[in-house]
Amino acid sequence: MNHQALFTPAQLGSFHLRNRIVLPPLTRSRSTQPGNVANELMATYYRQRAGAGFMVTEGTQIEPRGQGYAWTPGIHSEEQVQGWRRVTEAVHAEGGVIFAQLWHVGRVSHTSLQPGGGAPVAPSALAAESVKVFVETGPGAGTLADPSTPRALSREEVKELVQLYVQAARNAMEAGFDGIEIHCANGYLVNQFISAHSNCRTDEYGGSLHNRLRFLREVTQSIADAIGAERVGVRFSPLFASTDEARVYLGLVEEDPHETYVEAVKILQAIGIAYLSLAEADWDDAPRLPVSFRQAVRAAFAGTIIYAGKYTADLAAEAIQAGWADLIAFGRPFIANPDLPARIANGWPLNKVDEASMYGGTHQGYTDYPAYQG
Repeated sequence: MNHQALFTPAQLGSFHLRNRIVLPPLTRSRSTQPGNVANELMATYYRQRAGAGFMVTEGTQIEPRGQGYAWTPGIHSEEQVQGWRRVTEAVHAEGGVIFAQLWHVGRVSHTSLQPGGGAPVAPSALAAESVKVFVETGPGAGTLADPSTPRALSREEVKELVQLYVQAARNAMEAGFDGIEIHCANGYLVNQFISAHSNCRTDEYGGSLHNRLRFLREVTQSIADAIGAERVGVRFSPLFASTDEARVYLGLVEEDPHETYVEAVKILQAIGIAYLSLAEADWDDAPRLPVSFRQAVRAAFAGTIIYAGKYTADLAAEAIQAGWADLIAFGRPFIANPDLPARIANGWPLNKVDEASMYGGTHQGYTDYPAYQG
């Protein structure tokens, strides 16, 4: 199939993108310890993949309580800001455009990763089920553990969290990023507020769908006010299936996911953010998003729409040609193929991912994947 649709230029807010291929957020757990600081190895990793038209960093915690996995980077300390500056300078030297994904895991954490060994924080004191977190903080492979039972945030703490997101966005701009993406997917904090399965609050942040979307609205609007809506994206993981696997890996399944996420998209349209990123299920027999939902999202949102999932180059080109996607993100293929756009353009074969080196470790399975040699 002709993949030319992937290589036509695109506009994302004020940014001119040279192709429509996206490096999505991919947790790799390689930050420097102690301090969860982005480093030269990470700068090399992102620079190698700067052939993408658009790049988003791995999830980056906005505060110490936002960490749910060992060795993931933060963007709440001055040392972390300076570490990320190495990354943005490396990417910009290659002509790339890169946003930082702002992340707070909420209840998907463990007391050993929390300040002072405290309980994780969440909309409600409901433990996350059927998911594991990395708790080991030393070098080597992470030790898996069940998330700890969280404590419910007070109303005042929720307001404070909105401002922590804003400060993280300002920190990202200081670090040289072109903008930020708010992680509202995969069952993490913002998703926990949205979902009736994890939000049992009785104040203005819980109950009705309007109230459950309030935290999303306040965080997004406040960041847009601080750095400009044209520098803001949001990622969701809507899912139209009710399996435990689905709830864990792609967010909390709603009774009416169509209504929930179309209403959320309308909020983002009103704020005027640059893009919406939709992460689809990616296991072998995962359900695809309904065409009716894709059409409703396109009708409700005037900005750029990114899709991610089990996309091949053929499926990606078809999605763009069909008009319901503007950009397509390739996750696992980009891990093993730093030159992925060139491989797609030329029909070159792809390297396979080394599963053993996905999280934590050294340059092996991280920056040593070879470019195509012919």
